[in-house]
Amino acid sequence: MDRLIDKFGRVVTKLRVSVTDRCNMRCLYCMPAEGLEWTPREEILTFEEITRVVKLSAELGIRKIRITGGEPLLRKGVEDLVYTLSQVPGIQTVSMTTNGYFLKEKAESLSQSGLRGINVSLDSLKPEKFKGMTRRDYFDRVIEGIHAAERANLFPIKINAVVIKGYNDNEIEDFARLSLTKPYKIRFIEFMPLDGGDTWRKDLVVTKAEILERVNRVSEIVEVVNGDGDPARRYKFKNGNGEIGVIASVSQPFCGKCNRIRLTADGKIMTCLFALNEHDIKRLLRGNGTDEEIKDFLIEAVGAKWAGHLINRPGFIKPKRSMSAIGG
Repeated sequence: MDRLIDKFGRVVTKLRVSVTDRCNMRCLYCMPAEGLEWTPREEILTFEEITRVVKLSAELGIRKIRITGGEPLLRKGVEDLVYTLSQVPGIQTVSMTTNGYFLKEKAESLSQSGLRGINVSLDSLKPEKFKGMTRRDYFDRVIEGIHAAERANLFPIKINAVVIKGYNDNEIEDFARLSLTKPYKIRFIEFMPLDGGDTWRKDLVVTKAEILERVNRVSEIVEVVNGDGDPARRYKFKNGNGEIGVIASVSQPFCGKCNRIRLTADGKIMTCLFALNEHDIKRLLRGNGTDEEIKDFLIEAVGAKWAGHLINRPGFIKPKRSMSAIGG
């Protein structure tokens, strides 16, 4: 059977599917306060087009789908897409990354549609600081959404916190304690140069080593077995059930084990979050491309995947798209 394998021997088994570049928040690490120019709706892939890509990708070995945005729950009928993708032969799980604003109303229907796992962005446990980082006064809504996800059994529930020096790094211990008292997996994410407002600076990055040192102040942690290609290095507390992870894209890149590609909302295949080259699959989808032509296109795109990004090294070029336009 054909597989999606690059020239470095990495086998791709995960596909991140962005369903929109629009978002109702303005997180400072993602986009400027005034927002961005949204992609025209007619340029956004339909659910039928997304499903076709997923079906053909599954035939090439894709096993896990994560639905992203922008904010994916802004896309009308996304629950129907979750159900459809969960029924594709070969797909083992469909999960989602969301800002949590709409979860209060959507969690139960997402669960019934077959969603298995959700990541919620929550960069502060303090309402005023949350408002400052997201530029929206939505803290209570997000907390209610996380509770709704828990009631709807959307486990595993992962809390994503982008750590920025001088903004929320003094909450690392509080997030660690949260994982001891709630059935959530905390994911600390190093601040990456993917913001739309040119906020990123190296001195604002709180590294994995710094994060782990702070977590150890709460209680001693031990590393657990990490899945192949998992971007987070995972840890458990010796004296508790909590789990935390650190995604160290800046200080300790994990490119050598990367097993994922991305489908943007406007129909581009990106083989890396920081890729400078995009592969236009929409051209085939809307140009009467055959299934075999689309599968060959995916194989060729993955075959061209680079060894890894160059953050913190000479030659790094910031991608032209922000995180919201790529799909987190």
